Amino acid sequence: MSINCKVSFGIIATFALVFAIFMPAVQGQGYGIMAPAPAPASDGTAIDQGIAYGLMLLALVLTYLIHSFDAPLSI
Repeated sequence: MSINCKVSFGIIATFALVFAIFMPAVQGQGYGIMAPAPAPASDGTAIDQGIAYGLMLLALVLTYLIHSFDAPLSI
């Protein structure tokens, strides 16, 4: 009886292994086949926003420099 259990376990294990390997291929989920990534769609909004942040930083630095030179030196 113990030989029969070992044989049935081996058959079930083999069936499970074959099922685990070939089932994704049947469903079309191959390991090497990936869907292509979508093309990047940039409408220039990020570039415009970056330029705006740069100009605001420049205005902040210029304002700080101009006001620091106008302040009287108190020693």
